[in-house]
Amino acid sequence: MSKAGAALRRRTLLTAAAALILGDAARADDRNQAATDKPAVTFDEHLLTVRSPDDSVNFHLGGRLHMDIGAGGSPAVTDEFPDNVAVRRMRIEPKLTINKDLIFNLQYDPTNASTPIDNLLVSYKAFGPFTVTGGNFKEPFSLDRLTSNNDIMFMERSLANAFVPGRNTGFAIGTHGHNWTLAAGIFGGNINSSVDQGGTAGTIRATYAPILTSNEVLHFGVAASYRSLDRAMPAVSFDTSPESFLFKASLVDTGRIDARAIDRIGAEFSWAHGAFRTQAEYMTTHVERWTGGDVNFQGGYIQGAWVINGKSPRYAIDADTATEVGVFKRVQPESAQRLSRGGLGVFEVAARYSAIDLTSRDIQGGFQQDVTLGLNWYPEPFIRVMANYTHAWANPTAQAVTGRPAEADIGQIRLQIAF
Repeated sequence: MSKAGAALRRRTLLTAAAALILGDAARADDRNQAATDKPAVTFDEHLLTVRSPDDSVNFHLGGRLHMDIGAGGSPAVTDEFPDNVAVRRMRIEPKLTINKDLIFNLQYDPTNASTPIDNLLVSYKAFGPFTVTGGNFKEPFSLDRLTSNNDIMFMERSLANAFVPGRNTGFAIGTHGHNWTLAAGIFGGNINSSVDQGGTAGTIRATYAPILTSNEVLHFGVAASYRSLDRAMPAVSFDTSPESFLFKASLVDTGRIDARAIDRIGAEFSWAHGAFRTQAEYMTTHVERWTGGDVNFQGGYIQGAWVINGKSPRYAIDADTATEVGVFKRVQPESAQRLSRGGLGVFEVAARYSAIDLTSRDIQGGFQQDVTLGLNWYPEPFIRVMANYTHAWANPTAQAVTGRPAEADIGQIRLQIAF
């Protein structure tokens, strides 16, 4: 090669290298500019969001308000419907996210005198597909319970929710693949009462979705929990009212049980296809007593919903916490369907049958069944209006109530705002 050719080749290589370096720099500048272009403070349908200039720190102030109006009653009990209007929930929900991996979350309800704190947790998500969560949060048990109350089909969860451990203080690890989840944790008591009361529990849940597409989901899940109790702890009990917040009386009730341990097993099923979805669970609770022999209780439900002019909600494999995974989110109206943009919103109809049996050995807690019909309207992504009718009957009721058959009829409407 001539000297002129070699010089030309060197110039060509230098030019290409310079273009590559300058191109990378330009792309980096574009990324930095894109981050800088995001507003530092936004106030919109997600309420309030504050971002750092490089978007590494994100503070979000959300919340929810559920307001119930209803009427109903039962000839078997008195003062079962003391209020026709009540605030079901009013939560203030600040969340701080650092580098998208470290999450601090608080849910506080000033209207709830007994349990004002719901979530008080920290999650870390930088270990690949693993999420580590500590604090006061939901134990990994029950599809219905782990689904946010902003997203459940009905105003209240089923009768079987009486068996679910709910929120407690502890530590959990969760992981997931493309179509499966696994979460397990160790828990003490609830932060609103006493962390060291209620014994110590180990809880685990696994889900698998053999069909998981944009139009169809087939979900299976199993969960188990074992909680040991100290003899000095308060006695446990299981009871439930009909599926209504405004109806205060319980038709079935075990009364106080002198328990030394509680173990629970739950099985889940759900299928969603297009605008239709169905969901079912069965739970059994085994109570080991200090005296009198062990007792067993059971409950379950089956429910279905049809989104008349929209799509079934999204199925979530991942979440901010280790445990609230493998669940369905809320129905969402398309942009053109929003009331604020000239649409009519999205309508959904739903039906559920649920049952609970609190009778075992010498404990005559009663057997209750509920049928609930629902109509949901989603005018905006953050607003839902719900109407539920529930017919409940217990045969027999708990001996502490009447010991005889009893029925109740309840109609309710809820305005829900959730950011």
